[in-house]
Amino acid sequence: MTIFNLFKKKSEARPIFAALGTDMHCHLIPQVDDGSKCMEESIDCLNTLKAVGYNKVIITPHFQHPRFPNTEEDIVRRYEEVIRAAREAGVEIEIAGIGGEYRIDSGFKPRLENPRFLKVADKYVLVEFSLHQQMMGCDEMIFDMQMKGYEVILAHPERYPYLSVGGTRMEQLKNQGVFFQVNALSLGGFYGEEARRRAFAMLDMGIIEFMGTDTHNNLYAQALTDLSCNRKVEKVLEKYEFLNNTLL
Repeated sequence: MTIFNLFKKKSEARPIFAALGTDMHCHLIPQVDDGSKCMEESIDCLNTLKAVGYNKVIITPHFQHPRFPNTEEDIVRRYEEVIRAAREAGVEIEIAGIGGEYRIDSGFKPRLENPRFLKVADKYVLVEFSLHQQMMGCDEMIFDMQMKGYEVILAHPERYPYLSVGGTRMEQLKNQGVFFQVNALSLGGFYGEEARRRAFAMLDMGIIEFMGTDTHNNLYAQALTDLSCNRKVEKVLEKYEFLNNTLL
């Protein structure tokens, strides 16, 4: 670390996400996945979300086999603990709902046999693919969900390098009625230049419906604070009509 970086003033949060209203993707239930490690960190992140302009948040922990074998019942119980802790800490952002981020993996198909998904805004199921390769049979499982009455949102499509922007596979998903959710931090290069480029390309194509922060911990929160000072991102938020504010 250079002396310059050591004494570099940290960015001050700006409320550029106010137009979105609701953050619909974050991991702020402590110790259930790779997100927040403790309640204090969750509170810090919630305060940051408020500082950058959000007034509501929907928390979406991972459901991933076998890495995060969470159950809906346990997640709901822990979610209620977050609500109580936030209230005691005087957190001003409204914790407005619980959903899940469901990995389409080897454990997903059995879920469809007895579905009890935690839905975003009681309507959408947030799903994700592997970052390395898409599991065979994804289309059939998504179709099965839709036939059961679920609306499907695909989390951060810009992070799947095998999903070509403007390619046949992406077009197929959109024709199937899948909604796309971009990660805000992708626009600032948090996940690398390729994800940043792909995110802006998808926005230019008009195929993104939602934006989420995907906040996991204080590192993400600081990156989100820095992003709130990014004028290019602010312009995106000013002109692009995301559907976040329709959720609650």
